[in-house]
Amino acid sequence: MEEVKVSKAVISRLPRYYRYLEELLNNGVERISSQELSEMMHVTASQIRQDLNHFGGFGQQGYGYRVENLHDEIGKILGIDRITHLILIGAGNLGQALANYTNYRRRGFCIEAIFDKDPAKIGTEVYKIPVRDINELETYIAEHPVDIATITIPKEQAVLVADRLVKAGVKAIWNFAHTDLAVPEDVAVENVHLSESLMHLSYKLKAREEEKKR
Repeated sequence: MEEVKVSKAVISRLPRYYRYLEELLNNGVERISSQELSEMMHVTASQIRQDLNHFGGFGQQGYGYRVENLHDEIGKILGIDRITHLILIGAGNLGQALANYTNYRRRGFCIEAIFDKDPAKIGTEVYKIPVRDINELETYIAEHPVDIATITIPKEQAVLVADRLVKAGVKAIWNFAHTDLAVPEDVAVENVHLSESLMHLSYKLKAREEEKKR
């Protein structure tokens, strides 16, 4: 498919479309209209059509969308129609939780190695994934395919490790450290700040409580 430039807002909605379409597939639904999909997702039908038209539309007027076809096409757009090789930096609680999340593997994301500096963890396994010495990081990257590196270590260490990853040739970083990573333009980074998400939820809760008092 020819590469197209789309907004971050559209891209952020694609995984949600994929998830709903997967549920429809599992329920045996073969065809769905944009209106029916909009009622499920609480997104306007026109928004769905506009989003999908960025990539060719995929629907037929009066017929709607073939669920399996649309599911597969969005998977291709998101790059999850292939195996993606991940490594994980940090074998702490968060790292172990991510390693145990089975939906990654079901969607082609395979965590194949974990790195840590703790001697007590090196040489062990986390859900059958070996924990290696962080000093072996560059050697491992040179000898194995690594598409995405996941960082779950304190921010002081994360910046240094990110620099090592970039120099070793890793082009995508999924960052859970409590800091925004500055990387070269040719390296994709997704900063995930769990505390910020919780604060957003706290704000919504407070706003609703204040609304009730009025």
